[in-house]
Amino acid sequence: MQISNIKNNIEKILDDNKAQCITSIDLKNKSYIADFMIIASGTSSRHLQSLSEILVTELKKIGIQNCRIEGKDSNDWKLVDAHDVIVHLFHPEKREFYDLEKMWSEEIPKEKAMI
Repeated sequence: MQISNIKNNIEKILDDNKAQCITSIDLKNKSYIADFMIIASGTSSRHLQSLSEILVTELKKIGIQNCRIEGKDSNDWKLVDAHDVIVHLFHPEKREFYDLEKMWSEEIPKEKAMI
C-alpha cells in the first residue's frame, strides 16, 4: 500500500471517530523517521485512548501490522507508530504547548534532516 493511501486511511479513521483539528505534515525532506506526521486532538483522556486503539485495530484490518502505541500511561498524549506515518494524539492544551505544527513547518535542507 502506498504511503499516501495509508495517510489518507489514517485521516479518515480519525475523522470517523471524532478526532479534532486533524493536520498532516509532509516529513519527506525534513526527517528520516517517517514520511508523514499526523497530529489530531481528542476531547478527553478516554477519547485519546480510544482513538489510538481504534487506529491500530483499523490499520491491522487493511494490512498494516505491528503498529505501536506510545504514551499508554499518559492522559493527554498518545503516539501511534504506523511505520512511515507517525500519529500524535493530544489533549488540546498539550497540543498547543508542544506546537508540533510550528516545529515541523519550516523547510529543512535534506543534508540537515534529522534522524
